[in-house]
Amino acid sequence: MATSLTIQIPSPLLRYSEGQTSLDVEAQTVGAALDALFAVFPGLASRVLDKNGNIPPYLILLHAGEVLARDDFRDHVVQAGDLLDIIPAVEGGNSSGDDVRMRGFRKRATVAEARSEAMAGLSWRSETLAIAEAAGRVLASDVASQIDVPTFDRSAMDGFALCGEDSFGATLYDPVRLELVGEVMPGMEKLPSLARGQALRIMTGAPIPPGADAVLMAEDAKEEQGAVLVQAPVTPGKNVGRRGEDICAGETLLSAGRKLRPQDVGLLASIGAAVVEVIAKPRAAILVTGNELLPPGETPGPGRVVDSNTPMLRALMEADGAEVVLEFRLADEPDIIARALVRSEVEILVAAGGSSVGREDWLPVLTREYGELPIHGIAMRPSSPTGIGRVDDKKVFLLPGNPVSCLAAYDFFAGPAIRFLSGLEPGWPYPRETRRLARRVSSQVGRLDYLRVKIETDGRVVPLALSGAAILSSTTRADAFAIIPADSEGFDEGKEIEVFFYDRRHVDGRA
Repeated sequence: MATSLTIQIPSPLLRYSEGQTSLDVEAQTVGAALDALFAVFPGLASRVLDKNGNIPPYLILLHAGEVLARDDFRDHVVQAGDLLDIIPAVEGGNSSGDDVRMRGFRKRATVAEARSEAMAGLSWRSETLAIAEAAGRVLASDVASQIDVPTFDRSAMDGFALCGEDSFGATLYDPVRLELVGEVMPGMEKLPSLARGQALRIMTGAPIPPGADAVLMAEDAKEEQGAVLVQAPVTPGKNVGRRGEDICAGETLLSAGRKLRPQDVGLLASIGAAVVEVIAKPRAAILVTGNELLPPGETPGPGRVVDSNTPMLRALMEADGAEVVLEFRLADEPDIIARALVRSEVEILVAAGGSSVGREDWLPVLTREYGELPIHGIAMRPSSPTGIGRVDDKKVFLLPGNPVSCLAAYDFFAGPAIRFLSGLEPGWPYPRETRRLARRVSSQVGRLDYLRVKIETDGRVVPLALSGAAILSSTTRADAFAIIPADSEGFDEGKEIEVFFYDRRHVDGRA
């Protein structure tokens, strides 16, 4: 069944399209879409394709943010709402070829190269927090106790403190009689002394008084006229919690890199800690560009779409430990974008949109102008128009604007960097399982593919989509995703593959 998509026509070819800058067509593949375009504007056919039916060197064909192969594009599947952009290869550049929008795609980086660049030069910083605010944060240094816990011998239950030897020989029918000379309560600092033949009533957690070495359970005793009738023997040390039995002074309790759990915070409180040194949350900014973007909450209309990337990225970044302090939603104006790029005082800037090779894709140019952009264009689908660089002291990730591409690029590159800066394990925070594939899926050697999948009731994996980078709902319909490596032509039906479930596990610390 054919789907509706838009073909964008560049300025130099408008004379052959009667001045029309775009055309909506119905098609299932890129080849069919171009045929539909040429049926309306026949003069475009010889300008868009050469005599062999290939894309000529002076043009780039961009589908949903992905640059298509010049001789292998006709069967490329399209989805409803996709954009097919015809771009002059010199557009936006100059005679020296210095425009990174073109230069980056002439040779795409491997995913491994891009991941290496994403993690290069990162270092986290620490801060001191009150322990009441520290749960969920990652320790920056080891924590050792300066005290014993408990700091005194204490009763492990309610009963009677006594000298254990005084109870020897006691039975239910022949109890030992001890003089009851008082009681010891939790929190008492001045303790009564105990002589042989005496007992003190004692509560759980109360300090063991001098002269006592055991606690008799209340069930094994009976009070009678100022005395305690001991009905069972108790050995010295019985029912007594010894000083330091929980924690010894000098003992390392928690190691650097540990993500603090609620019980860890309780442990810190037990040793008298008021503050703790943790890894600071990296300060981050989100920058989305596009004249067509509306803020979340508004209703889309003709030519306008709602910005879905900002709320998605904020949720991802905060889950990975970042503090998102700035959000920009900007028109495609280079001066405005440059100000946001340069003046943002953050450690991480994640941009969505404007990262490819189109007329309005200013971010690659501006990142290189004000900093460096060693990675632009990656051999993966979707997300090929991803860039990784640096401006001043901040790491910059240029992610594609199409939501699925944005999600995949974040998971591969920006997410690991943010997790590292947060002190978390940088690997993927997704549970993974090995499952059997329900049907064959094809791929292209030399390019890594991000495949959305659904799990059937019998546990088999059903491929949902490889293309359709603008279809965010493909990730909500999917249960998981799988990776087809760059050295593979795909997976056969029945092959066991590793799948990563979108529902995240708890991201543990490095310790």
